[in-house]
Amino acid sequence: MGLRTGVLLVVVLLIAALAALNWGVLATPTVMSLGFMQVTAPLGLIMLALTALLGIFFVAYLVYLQTTVLLETRRHTKEMQAQRDLADRAEASRFTELRNFLETQENTHMARNAERHAALLARVEQLETMIKVRSDQTDNTLAAHIGQLEDRFDRRSPATTVAAPVAGMPPPV
Repeated sequence: MGLRTGVLLVVVLLIAALAALNWGVLATPTVMSLGFMQVTAPLGLIMLALTALLGIFFVAYLVYLQTTVLLETRRHTKEMQAQRDLADRAEASRFTELRNFLETQENTHMARNAERHAALLARVEQLETMIKVRSDQTDNTLAAHIGQLEDRFDRRSPATTVAAPVAGMPPPV
């Protein structure tokens, strides 16, 4: 129980105790002036009734304020939920846009890599072709040189060849 509620309860209990202890005084009729006429009535009971009426109005006002605050809180909660949903959708769309952007970048990167790979393969194939042509040229040149050497060797007759000196023998003159 809050401090304010406790204080209000103590005040109500004090009023009730004073009314019960002084009931005879509260119920004695007195002459009262209403401004335009005079009436004989128990002033204490009228004041007690007015205090009770004021308490009822106070409670009714509190109920009205509480209801208004609850309705306002509910309205704010709905608005906040709508704003949260809107923010969630905006965030989801940003994530979707980011994913699409990243996919586009990845596709561009993959296409660029594929082009580079194709260019590299074409260059390797060109180099292989050039090496094969160069190898064929080298083979042909080597074969031509060997053929020339064989022709020179064949043109020399075996009779004109000089025998190699034997160890210990003088060379032929």
